[in-house]
Amino acid sequence: MKVLLINGSPRPKGNTYVALREMEKIFLEEEIETEIIHIGNKNIRGCIDCRMCAKNGKCVFEDMVNDVAPKFEACDGMVVGSPVYYASANATLVAFLTRLFFSTHFDKTMKVGASVVAARRGGLSSAFDELNKFFTISGMPVASGQYWNSVHGREAGEAEQDIEGMQGMRTLARNMAFLMKSIALGKEAYGLPEKEPFRPMNFIR
Repeated sequence: MKVLLINGSPRPKGNTYVALREMEKIFLEEEIETEIIHIGNKNIRGCIDCRMCAKNGKCVFEDMVNDVAPKFEACDGMVVGSPVYYASANATLVAFLTRLFFSTHFDKTMKVGASVVAARRGGLSSAFDELNKFFTISGMPVASGQYWNSVHGREAGEAEQDIEGMQGMRTLARNMAFLMKSIALGKEAYGLPEKEPFRPMNFIR
């Protein structure tokens, strides 16, 4: 099994990384392969809704979105981490996720998702909610921990002093590992849930 951990912070070893690294330790104990991908300081533009991905099978913009897409398809779970800016996730990360989820047309059903956020003080819950919506629109179960998945710290490394936050990351990783393993057993025994043909509807015709 494999989990992708997306570091959406501009700082490669900041407090978002501290949170993801704490989770990675547990995944390795659970014999789950991991890969941390740092995208927070990359030049990634937003989606322009050109719909060329439906024709080409990938995003029209050649950057890390297309590099990560096959890894996303192959993984069993994804953790997305972000610092909090003005009560929201890093804009580079949001642009990356928007294009990654929109341009990849493989079935994401039952891949497990989790998001973690880091801030000096406030705005955590709104950023946490923002990130989880990428999973819930895609049929991906969202792993939960013992609290909203957040850590506090301003300077790089300060999150390590957030004892409750670090415990939350370990709990989240254990819950996510259990959920991924349980889903794997369920798929083996029962397969994936039946899907009805999608019936899109606009409110104004």
